[in-house]
This record gives sequence, structure tokens and C-alpha cells, in this order.
Amino acid sequence: MTIDIIGAGIGGLTTAIALQQKGIRTRIFEQAEHIKPVGAGIILANNAMQVYKKLGLRKIIEDNGNYISSMNITKANLNPISKVDLSFFEKKHEVKNIAIHRGALQQILINELQSNDINLNHCLKNVEPNDNGYLLTFKNGEEIQSSILIGADGLKSVVRQHLFSDHVIRKAKQICWRGVTDFKLPGTYKNELNEAWGKRDRFGFVQITKDKVYWYALKSFRNNKNEFSVHDIEKYFDKYNSVIKSIISSTKKEHIHTTEISDLKPTNFWYKEKVCLIGDAAHAMTPNMGQGACQAIEDAYMLSECLSKYEVHQAFATFQKLRLPKAHQVVKASWMLGKIAHVSNPILIEIRNQLMRMTPSSFNRKQSEQLFQIPNL
Repeated sequence: MTIDIIGAGIGGLTTAIALQQKGIRTRIFEQAEHIKPVGAGIILANNAMQVYKKLGLRKIIEDNGNYISSMNITKANLNPISKVDLSFFEKKHEVKNIAIHRGALQQILINELQSNDINLNHCLKNVEPNDNGYLLTFKNGEEIQSSILIGADGLKSVVRQHLFSDHVIRKAKQICWRGVTDFKLPGTYKNELNEAWGKRDRFGFVQITKDKVYWYALKSFRNNKNEFSVHDIEKYFDKYNSVIKSIISSTKKEHIHTTEISDLKPTNFWYKEKVCLIGDAAHAMTPNMGQGACQAIEDAYMLSECLSKYEVHQAFATFQKLRLPKAHQVVKASWMLGKIAHVSNPILIEIRNQLMRMTPSSFNRKQSEQLFQIPNL
């Protein structure tokens, strides 16, 4: 059995590794001509690191990143509002939350693949069902016959667009900037993720190696995303703490990546016949909980487990049954959190902050417990 995977992102590569360890051969088709390290970081939460522990990759990922033991929400001046202590889950699951450069993680995954069957410059143009499965047509003119297909090709998935009719992309009316910069954080921030909330904007930062910081910034727009330019980003966050302003000014503008925030309205159909969607192709979410890649990594592990135990159709059905409720819960919670974080009324901001301060740590732990739990098949 050979399974074709569209997309060599974190989800697609992790799926290929998980299937490889089950003795299942894969071919990966990636639209990029070269796999380049994107200038952004990624936070691998406890649930993702549990998967990589099962796949034997925990130590190499830890060695190439920085562990995070708390997640803090603060005011723009970095005065605390809320804190989630992750040490309980570190002990329970014997893994840490790791902040790492996305390019470093991608290279670790590529190196782990024993097969070199990653086909670059293969941008999928069309998918057509036939008696033998699916005919894949690529923009480079090549045609490939596929018997089993996994769509790991992101929010704008070509697989989903051609084979699944029920999908709606939702725009959050928020612009996001991401960057990695050479910067030495004060020691107090070394093993923390801090996200500062202002008025209709926020800024997060985390150390990913000894002298590198990954940061992201979001701002709501009213009519058009072009209301805000990366060239004026210092001005947008000039009321924030001096550490944040220094992080921004230390980053070259050409190294800052700009995107508009969107997600996929939850849909109940991730598979049909011998094709299945995973990751953002199935359940793209806003980045507000830092779970987009983590949920794709969970998909990879659970799908490999299903495919190793059942025939293809039953495997896809079981995978959807196991993963859909949790993924949709994260999509909805992330969307709502993004709205709460960007309220602009000063009274509502104060009420929100006070409620967050009053939230007991036991409640935060229960929420994290559900998020980090990975079911057994």
C-alpha cells in the first residue's frame, strides 16, 4: 500500500513519519520548488510533544528549541493578567512544551524520513476520481495516479476544493505579523510565552534558542487589511513595554511575514472513499491558542494508528470520529479567544481582565487537561 500526501508542511511530514514507522509507504507532493526555513517560530504544546515522544523525536526537538513552562497573558506594559502553569502537565506526560524555529522542526522531520520520496515543484492543479482512485494533475504538467490520498495542503486545500463541497473560509478581520530576531531576552522571560493585550491589538514573544526570539503581533482592521503596513509597525505598538518595542526594532522589515487571519468554518466531513483531509485542510483555526500545528500533529498520529489497524475506509471513518469533536472545539475556542482579546471598549477591557484574574487555576488546569489529552485507539 502506498499513500500519497499532498503538502510537506508539519502535518504532512509528521504523517509520513508516523506511517513509515507502521511500515506504510508514502509519497509526498509539495508545491514549493525548495523547502526553505520560513522565518517564524512554532510552539509545540504538550499534546504535540506527546506525539513526538511516541515517534522517538522528543529529545532532538528539545535539543533544538527552548522549553516553555508557563503561558502568560499581560497588559501592554507586561503587567500580568493571567498565568497558566504548565509544570503539572510536564510531570504527568513527561514532556515539555517546546518553542522552536519552524525551519528547524521541518528539517528534523525531513531527516527522519528514510524515504526521499518528497516531490518538490508539484503544485496540485486538479484531482479527478476514477476507477483506480484519483488522477492528480500538477501545474508542472505531470499526472500521477493515486489509490489512497491524504490532503495536508492547508487552509486553501486544493484536495478539499475539488472533492469536498461543504467548506467556508472565515476572515477574522485581523492582520498578523510574525518574525524571528536575534535578541537576548531578560532572564525572567526565558522559559515563558508572554502575550500582551492592548486595545484591538496584542503582541506575543518567546525565546526559541539562546539568542533568538520568535514574536507575533496582531491588529484588528475595520474595512481593509491594507489599513496597516509593516513599515509602521513600531507606531502601532509604541504604547507597549520597552522590551516589546526593542524586539520589533531589532527585526529587519524584510524578515517580517504578514498574513490575514482566517479559519475554516467547522465541517463534519473530512473523508470520502479513499481520500482524507488532515490539519488545516480539515480544520484550519486561528492562531489564538497556538494549536494549529499541534492539532495537525495529533491528526498525523491518530491517522497512522487507524491505518495500521483497519482497512482504508474504516480507518478514515474511525479517524474522523476520534478527532473531529476535539478539533472543532479548539477551532471554536480559538475564534472566540481572538474576539475577546481584541475588544476596544475600556470598560469591557477592565471587566475582561478582572474576570481573567479571578479565574481559578483549577479551571485553567482542567481546560489544559482536555487540550493535552490524546486518546488511545
